[in-house]
Amino acid sequence: MAQPQHSFLDWLNQHLFACPFKSHFGFDCPGCGFQRSVVSLLKGNFIESFKLYPATIPLLLLVIFTLFHLKLDFKSGAQMIKIAFAGIAIIIFINYIYKIYTHQLII
Repeated sequence: MAQPQHSFLDWLNQHLFACPFKSHFGFDCPGCGFQRSVVSLLKGNFIESFKLYPATIPLLLLVIFTLFHLKLDFKSGAQMIKIAFAGIAIIIFINYIYKIYTHQLII
């Protein structure tokens, strides 16, 4: 009998790290959903990725920009990184408050 083909992304989806905060306290931390969001993004599901963790795409863009800044040393790159980081922190905070308000933190 033929075995079904499994992709690397399917394997990755089955081997995500467990959140120690959620394991200990029983509800999501502000970072819960990031891994699943990255896997969805790699599969090309941009909307699902955004729904799982809205800060994923901005975080990845910030990492890419930071790597370019380290290599090319943009004139105001450090200031742009600080502003982007603050904006992403606000996105994470708003998302967490939304999860609390809609009761999505309970296991």
